Amino acid sequence: MARATRVPYLVSGTKEYGSSNVGRGSATVALRLARKLLREGYMDVRVCTPRGRVLQSNELDELKPPKESDMAKGQQRGNREAKKPKKEKVKVIAAAPSRKEAAWQPDFGAVKKK
Repeated sequence: MARATRVPYLVSGTKEYGSSNVGRGSATVALRLARKLLREGYMDVRVCTPRGRVLQSNELDELKPPKESDMAKGQQRGNREAKKPKKEKVKVIAAAPSRKEAAWQPDFGAVKKK
């Protein structure tokens, strides 16, 4: 005798020649199947949740898992404070001549050497 497996989500739909009842293990897969049945022309598409709530075709968006973020985990910013930007250093090129002008120096007069 085969062991019965419990399927938490039951997707059902009715077409002109019969109906379809399919179980799925997760909400995202059940949502995907329900939308597929709607595209194929099924009427009265319903999804029964593990808690027994029956969602009609206009309520299927409630099965979507809440998104934490649209970015990948590596792209997410932490909640630490931003660092202050470093002060820019002026680069000095050793081969270039100095652009500083010679400062004025006082003249103490002619110095005589003996």
